[in-house]
Amino acid sequence: MRSELVVYLEADENRKPHFYRAVEDVSTKCQPAELGLAKSDVADNRIAEATSAAAMMMCLGRIAQVKETDKVGNFVTDACATVAVAYHRAAGVYADHEEMEQLGTAAVHLLTMATSFTNAHGGPGDGSIS
Repeated sequence: MRSELVVYLEADENRKPHFYRAVEDVSTKCQPAELGLAKSDVADNRIAEATSAAAMMMCLGRIAQVKETDKVGNFVTDACATVAVAYHRAAGVYADHEEMEQLGTAAVHLLTMATSFTNAHGGPGDGSIS
């Protein structure tokens, strides 16, 4: 995930939308449809925990299947890790771990930018990320 953040930071403005779409697609796929309660009754941290867990499961499943030489596959896997860390941070899990809290904060910023970008440019991508 660190490598994705570094590559993202070094990317020019033409390449950044690829990061935004990948991260937003993963985030959308991992958000719980419902947790058995009306949305107004669901605590934000429960949504963050559920989204983080789903993204981590997606990430771990991809790690087991994607070859090291598969750049696109690894890019998507990094997007999954970014979403998992961002929502883990949002749930407050890293409160006692300064380095992970900083990494989580960076992931949250990337996710926020991705959401803003995709909302302004027609929503998430074509849904091809799995």
